[in-house]
Amino acid sequence: MKQQNPQTLAPDRPFLTVAIAMVVLLGLVLSAARPPGLPPQDAGVDSSSGQPAADEERLPATGEPDRLTTVAPDALPGLEEAKIAFEGDSDTDVAYPVIPNATPLSDFLDRTLTAQVHAFEAANPGARSFIGEWGLTAAQEGIVGVRLTSEETDSEETREGHSTYWYETGDGTVHGSSHLIAGQAELTELNDRVREAVSDTDAVPSALHPISSLYDSVGFNPDGDLVVEFDSGQVAPASAGRIHAVIPREEAESLLSEFGLRVREAATTGVNEFTIDRAPEADKDGSNAAAPGVLPPRDDSVDCADPDTKCVALTYDDGPGGRTPELLDALAEHDARATFFVTGYPVMEHPWVLRRTYAEGHELANHTLSHPNLTEVGAGAARANLEATQALVYRETGYTMDLMRPPYGATDDKVAEITAELGLAQILWSVDTNDWKDRKADVVRKRALDGAADGAIILMHDIHPTTIDASIGIIRELDERGYTMVTVSQLLGTTEPGGTYVDGVPEPPLTDEGGGTEETSGEGASDDLG
Repeated sequence: MKQQNPQTLAPDRPFLTVAIAMVVLLGLVLSAARPPGLPPQDAGVDSSSGQPAADEERLPATGEPDRLTTVAPDALPGLEEAKIAFEGDSDTDVAYPVIPNATPLSDFLDRTLTAQVHAFEAANPGARSFIGEWGLTAAQEGIVGVRLTSEETDSEETREGHSTYWYETGDGTVHGSSHLIAGQAELTELNDRVREAVSDTDAVPSALHPISSLYDSVGFNPDGDLVVEFDSGQVAPASAGRIHAVIPREEAESLLSEFGLRVREAATTGVNEFTIDRAPEADKDGSNAAAPGVLPPRDDSVDCADPDTKCVALTYDDGPGGRTPELLDALAEHDARATFFVTGYPVMEHPWVLRRTYAEGHELANHTLSHPNLTEVGAGAARANLEATQALVYRETGYTMDLMRPPYGATDDKVAEITAELGLAQILWSVDTNDWKDRKADVVRKRALDGAADGAIILMHDIHPTTIDASIGIIRELDERGYTMVTVSQLLGTTEPGGTYVDGVPEPPLTDEGGGTEETSGEGASDDLG
């Protein structure tokens, strides 16, 4: 074997050789210091967000093309399950996830699910059981998606429901599904696309409206298509089963909010492991931002306190009725708003009309379940009558009413106390058309128009065909006279729970000799079927 000359091992550039050796040595030291299993910095996963680095291939999400993506619970170390504590008449077994460092989410889910069970019992005298389960649909990029599934059983049938909530780990905010949509106009467009998408199913087009209670379970499939799912019996007969719509990714793109785009990225990325490093500083009770599909009973563009604006409130009791849609058409034609004091049993009969009423900007208010004289029944029966209708309207629209009208205008201290506890102001009237007694459209029309004045609250009933006929003329004539037809809340502004109101005319200030006040209990009461 030929021997090498030792001089051949000596480099021509000793300083370069030393530098290279130092770099190699430093690399070995850093490699030895790195804990086992920790990937290089440029290919890692931020444990607080679960977000892959930009140059790492994203994991495929898991799920079916017509359903929301799914995340395995064991991808979230330390995740546990809790159940709501609810004592009622029905069998209740409702669970939700508890994620480390996500207390605001757990608290929100506990409150929300408890409210859902309470509303189910209040709205269903035959309530038997409420079973609630959960699943995860996203855990990436600081966002967790929780999909809740409920199984409600009453004396007639069992219905399955869904709702999906989105949690931001950084600030502890929980968003409903309609927050994925950019605004009310975009939700209205989405509603049109959904109607088209479900046109070959048993879904009823008139049941679909751009309100948050219908769009409370919205997410994405693995391809990023928008998936909208409805509760059984919500937009089609319960026997039709699951009704859903899939809106292709490119069609849904322009409808999404910035938050919705973030959610899409999170939901369409698979998860190996997701943890939340730090709890948010403060617990938030849901999102502070107004959600698309949540419609206020007031229009900021109208100021009834302006002397140049003549406001009048048309109010309708006892409905919805069979011809209420015709009344809604007439109101829409003149850009008019009204307040509907709905009764529970008609709400059960016409839930889709109720949704349309709410979706078109009218105010919903409570007129009890079965129309009793509240002064002649016990406190428990009076409360139950009001709570049932509160629950029915909430379940159909997502709206919590803050006004009520006592049947027959009958109220007393007991009724005032109960309505105050329920957060309901009592609304009577200043103009009584007696349409329930005199079923003649011309007579009703004349009484309404004769009594119309700035600040008036006009009483009618949308269950009578003659009232619908009269209202078409009343609305047209009031419009021609320059009146702005507004909701009661628009007319009165802030009301006091338990207080009684008869009109929106400002009362003169109190003097030493006495005078009127803004709340006048008992005025306006009559023998009317109000």
